[in-house]
Amino acid sequence: MDSMDNILIKFYFFLPFLAIFLNGCVRQSETGKLPVVASIAPLAYFAERIGGAHVEVSVMVPPGGNPHSYEPSPRQMARLGEAALFIKAGSGVEFELDWMDRFLSISPALKVCNGVEGVRLLRVKHGGCSHHDEPYDPHYWLSVANGIVIAKNVERALAALDPSRSAEYEANSQKLQAELQLLDREIQQKLSGVKNRRFLVFHPAWGYYADSFQLEQIAVEEEGKTLTPRQMQRVIEKAKANDIGIVFVSPQFSRSQAETIAMEIGGKTRSVDPLSSDYQDNLRRATNAFLETMQ
Repeated sequence: MDSMDNILIKFYFFLPFLAIFLNGCVRQSETGKLPVVASIAPLAYFAERIGGAHVEVSVMVPPGGNPHSYEPSPRQMARLGEAALFIKAGSGVEFELDWMDRFLSISPALKVCNGVEGVRLLRVKHGGCSHHDEPYDPHYWLSVANGIVIAKNVERALAALDPSRSAEYEANSQKLQAELQLLDREIQQKLSGVKNRRFLVFHPAWGYYADSFQLEQIAVEEEGKTLTPRQMQRVIEKAKANDIGIVFVSPQFSRSQAETIAMEIGGKTRSVDPLSSDYQDNLRRATNAFLETMQ
């Protein structure tokens, strides 16, 4: 094989990489859109709203999936290898802790947007109290104010990847932030006259929401563990003492113990989803559900 053949072989080998480089190092799908992967559905909402027609967004943890234990499918891993941007929660969600290093080893050129950047994380509260040795609550997106921070982070990530459309991403982000400011005021107004500001949840996902609106989340579950009979009895007594008749459950978790508690207090269970893809309407639905137990 002569030197010219060697040159041609090397040229064709590096041609795909050259194409990526000349395209600003941005991968695109067959439709010409930026392929974006979000770890959870609420983050995908922000990517779709800000990226608009220029992004193709997929979600790692599907509806009903549990981000504390989910394992991605081979198809999802292949899609990740084609992605230009990965949006992670970055707040200690077990799924990301278990898989993020592997994602980057498979696709080392993958750009990562850390949704939590700029957010003040809160400790998990049990029984209305938090302690310095408690883990941080990863569900920060359930605060509308933190949703505004997420919007800014996603906008910056998309603009860095695709600077030719940065003005459009900024306009979309500003529009979304304005909607979220209105939503925050709407929820504040709905909750303004409520006297009993406590609500009972099985899985402690709504701490940031409670903190934002001066409510108290009473959480049943601790670190995903099944409650002992003594723990169950303490929860039942606390619910009765606070005149609480609804136990809120997340659709990603078993509701059997929550139903037992509801039966013992003469109440019922209601589902509120911390991982809904319909971000704004989901917070409205959750607010209306919490109001039921606070009247």
